[in-house]
Amino acid sequence: MGYNVTMHIISHAKIVQAQAAYPDCKAALDQWYRLAKRVHWGNYAEVKACFPAVDKVGDKYVFDVGGNKLRLIA
Repeated sequence: MGYNVTMHIISHAKIVQAQAAYPDCKAALDQWYRLAKRVHWGNYAEVKACFPAVDKVGDKYVFDVGGNKLRLIA
């Protein structure tokens, strides 16, 4: 059973706030944001191919960002 996975990013401001709070993860957060805003995945396997450290929990995706220093829930 297929489904589309599209990240609708509501606010870049939260990413910027996290970058200020966790400067060692700034590049990783920026990389996640740039990729997630332009890619449309067909299924969870495609998300996992781009982000190997992602988990699906219910209808949410939990991304490990910055070498597992942060969790980003989408």
